[in-house]
Amino acid sequence: MVTPRWPVQGPTAHGLSPRSIGENIQLLVDRPDGSYCFRLHKDRVYYVSERILKVATSIPGDKLVALGTCFGKFTKTGKFRLHVTALDYLAPYAKYKVWVKPGAEQSFLYGNHVLKSGLGRITENTAQYQGVVVYSMADVPLGFGVAAKSTQDCRKVDPMAIVVFHQADVGEYVRHEDTLT
Repeated sequence: MVTPRWPVQGPTAHGLSPRSIGENIQLLVDRPDGSYCFRLHKDRVYYVSERILKVATSIPGDKLVALGTCFGKFTKTGKFRLHVTALDYLAPYAKYKVWVKPGAEQSFLYGNHVLKSGLGRITENTAQYQGVVVYSMADVPLGFGVAAKSTQDCRKVDPMAIVVFHQADVGEYVRHEDTLT
């Protein structure tokens, strides 16, 4: 059960990786309320306090269902997919953010991509295919996405062009409640 603190190398399927939050990943691991770590259990990556991890070692691995907060899982092809359950932990530290207009929030929460007409703001110097956290204009994190266009390209595209590919949103808590472990 012992694995590196962050077992995911390189970009993830959602475009977010330790590089996306940069040195802020240290803030996730060394918190004022204790030390936390990332652990791989079955095909899922969990974010858990080291205090709880020590208690969990007394439970056999085949009997352990979950451990801490699920950040994502590895697919059968070996790609890592972030779960929306990681949003509250990653959103405050994300380098690249997109804000959607109130009229586009519901569309995003139903699993649709963000169009230029629904784009409120975007972090300066966001590269194409960079992982982003999608926010409402009231600074409420809504989900994850991947920038379909760079910041500069967003300024000159058609209003119906896709600027952010949808990856995960808080609506999944309702739509996929059975599979979010």
